[in-house]
Amino acid sequence: MSELINNSQSRKDLLKHMILQLHEGVAPEAMRGRMIELMTKIPYGEVVEVEQELISEGLPESEVLRLCDIHSQALEGRIDLTGMKIVPPGHPVDTFKQENRELEKVAVQLHRLFEQAATELAGVRAETYLNSVKSLFNSLADVDKHYRRKENLLFPYLEKYGITGPPKVMWGKHDETRDMLKNAVNSLNMPGAVTPGAMQVKVELYLAPAVKAITDMIIKEEEILLPMTLDKLTETDWYEIYRQTNEIGYCLYDPKFSWSPRGAGLVEATSAEEGTVNLPSGKFTSEELLAILNALPVDLTFVDRNDKVKYFSQGQERIFDRNRAILGRDVRMCHPPSSVHVVDQIIGDFKSGNADRAPFWIQMGGKFIHIEYFALRNEQGEYLGTLEMSQELTEKRKLEGDQRIISYKK
Repeated sequence: MSELINNSQSRKDLLKHMILQLHEGVAPEAMRGRMIELMTKIPYGEVVEVEQELISEGLPESEVLRLCDIHSQALEGRIDLTGMKIVPPGHPVDTFKQENRELEKVAVQLHRLFEQAATELAGVRAETYLNSVKSLFNSLADVDKHYRRKENLLFPYLEKYGITGPPKVMWGKHDETRDMLKNAVNSLNMPGAVTPGAMQVKVELYLAPAVKAITDMIIKEEEILLPMTLDKLTETDWYEIYRQTNEIGYCLYDPKFSWSPRGAGLVEATSAEEGTVNLPSGKFTSEELLAILNALPVDLTFVDRNDKVKYFSQGQERIFDRNRAILGRDVRMCHPPSSVHVVDQIIGDFKSGNADRAPFWIQMGGKFIHIEYFALRNEQGEYLGTLEMSQELTEKRKLEGDQRIISYKK
């Protein structure tokens, strides 16, 4: 094979031949050694070209999808990434990678718990174990935003440049992973005692495969998809992706840096300052409205009619931590499993019109916290979403007498 690896067309022809042999039923293990030897030298772009050619030549996308896992085992960590472009912090590719690092951390924690599944689980310890696994799978469900950004922001640009096959294959893998996550969560919510035997079955049939699907996709992204997109997309393309990312949200990661191509930041800043929000009783510039919302002595969080977190205020003294990673996330995923049924009840009552507000108050760290949910409706009474408002009222509850404006002191 050594005489072929220095010739691009020969490399691609050989890889295509190997994949087709897999398609014809040749045992994967028999092909693995040959594929590994080839993959140590093949550039990532050629792998994409081979997939595209196979689909163009009539190999069904469903079959490429089936073979994807087989030949990706040989690709793992072995594709030549020499020459891959380096991106600055805040670039969409950097954000995808940072999210992958967070997903990997969750996967590591889950694998540690899986190793305990065969040990003795009884009483409170069993319940604590199950809740820990549920909480981590709750976090993994955030991968949907990561995948939706690829599907709705990244893939259309690849298709614009004629790369249609690989995105379709990867989208298919996304859907498979979503189904696996759903089955994993359903298995965790099944009634019954948490015993070592029962947990071991769930780990082997549902939990571990779902985690593996996510970590396998990370490899496909970072060794094939992202290097390819950096080669194909322009800075203008990336900037459009960057500007629309907030609409979908982030996965377990809140970007710490802003990014724009040279000169684009000035244009966006000017547009933001000139933009106005017109309301029946007045209007604001975007800058003024932001300052007003952040000056209010309350925490505001808006959940839209589809139960997705759409906005949160950023006042000086927040009561509950919020970061941009929750944007676009299902509100149920932002609460511990033990309280999700209450969240469902509130939203259900708001949508049905049975309630318009739901107040709560708690003592936390010596402070009195008032939390209230409000149903938002348009003039026709149609449900628009839910507003959460939290206030720290400890000092205000102590007020007595008057403090008139004439008594104002700095």
